[in-house]
Amino acid sequence: MEYEREVTGLVLTIDVGNSNTTIGLFRQDGTLVFRSVLPTYKSATQDQWAIQLLDVFRLHGASVADTSGIMISSVVPPVTAAICGAAEFVAGKKPMVMGPGVKTGLNIKSDLHAQLGSDIVAFSVAAIARYPSPLIVIDMGTAITMSLLQGNSYEGCIIMPGVRVAVEALSQAAAELPHISIKAPESLLGHNTVNAMRSGVVYGNASMIDGMIDRIEADSGMSIASIIATGTAVPDILKHCRHSIVYNADLLLDGLFLIYQKNQALRHRRM
Repeated sequence: MEYEREVTGLVLTIDVGNSNTTIGLFRQDGTLVFRSVLPTYKSATQDQWAIQLLDVFRLHGASVADTSGIMISSVVPPVTAAICGAAEFVAGKKPMVMGPGVKTGLNIKSDLHAQLGSDIVAFSVAAIARYPSPLIVIDMGTAITMSLLQGNSYEGCIIMPGVRVAVEALSQAAAELPHISIKAPESLLGHNTVNAMRSGVVYGNASMIDGMIDRIEADSGMSIASIIATGTAVPDILKHCRHSIVYNADLLLDGLFLIYQKNQALRHRRM
């Protein structure tokens, strides 16, 4: 995506996940300037993260000096302090971090609000703002989560092992089962070990998602208006699901941007 040098007041958003860290830069109107995905190195120092952030800006031809604000979500505590320090060091702005005190506008129906991951909160805010309700959001990363949202209320979620986690666990636990890539085989019934595993992974996960959507509808008594999916493992599975599911790779970053804007607006009203 082409970067315009004269644009200022950009918002840097960072999502630290267990496997990947996703970085996005937004204009004030919500246009995504660039999106970059890095591995989450849990032992990386503040300086190492700073170097990576600067490299990402250089890769996309953007100027870090144009950043007016930073919003960070992290579900990896060992990384949080280092990446917050790195972002502040390179951009010269103290980041806002998802957590207590950050206003989201989301009514969370949970026994303990703190147990709901900041990533789930962020993509829920974006989904509510962008899609008809009631809706289901499927996040397929290290874990698979399925969240039910109605209006501005977070009704609850389901957490399952992620696609890659399940595949690696199967290969490690069974000595004769190889490590495989995630792609659909030519037929449902495999005629060799690799294709049999691929069928189980792809069609098995697609069937699980379809089945859980049906169960959510039956249990909630709601007629679901939208089903949205995000996460790195989604495209290979989604096309084999029977339900109509919209894929939005930038849902979480979009949520971080919206939450940042909301909190900035509230702060300005108090001044």
